[in-house]
Amino acid sequence: MGADGDRVAQARAREARLRPLPPHGGGPDPAPITRGEKIDWKTFLRGWGATCDFPSALYYRELVDTFPDAKVVLTVRDPDGWYESMRTTIVPSIKRFPNRLIVKHLPYIGAPARVMNATPLKGTIMDRFDDKPAIVAQFTAHNEEVRRVVPPERLLVFDVKQGWGPLCAFLGVPVPDGDFPRVNDAKQFQSYTKRATIVSWVLLLLPIVALAGLLRWLL
Repeated sequence: MGADGDRVAQARAREARLRPLPPHGGGPDPAPITRGEKIDWKTFLRGWGATCDFPSALYYRELVDTFPDAKVVLTVRDPDGWYESMRTTIVPSIKRFPNRLIVKHLPYIGAPARVMNATPLKGTIMDRFDDKPAIVAQFTAHNEEVRRVVPPERLLVFDVKQGWGPLCAFLGVPVPDGDFPRVNDAKQFQSYTKRATIVSWVLLLLPIVALAGLLRWLL
């Protein structure tokens, strides 16, 4: 979300009497999962009340089985809108040159790329993203699978346009004062991608410039 988004999310969580989320990048290290190691999920998530987004969504079956009292929120949106959002945000942040060479090696901001490259999403989504019909079909199939797998009494199919009401009712918490937050939108993400691209170019060209300067000095 970024610092501003994190502060908004934490404030909203406190208002709803939920445990605030950690700053972006916090939480258990996902590396053992992406390496295919057998995970004791209760130990792995000890001390945490919830998990969301990538990569935990890939393991929703295991989490549903491990935590039989846990509730599941499946966020949905128009498939074409999702594809367009991915096309202009996450995909270029990882696949654009020179990001694809540099970003994965950077601390903190490179974590999503490193994790994604180690999961099936690299081959099934990122490497074939130009095939829009196939990617949209996967998106739709995943949502349908979650609806089939998760017991209906434990599942909320939620569109963020619905606001606080359905979400708070499902979680059994009061509705906070104020509007439902909108953070980490396409414009914010594209700004992040632009900064990551600038950093990537600097790190790519710096050794070349330094080497050229050294050779010029020696010759």
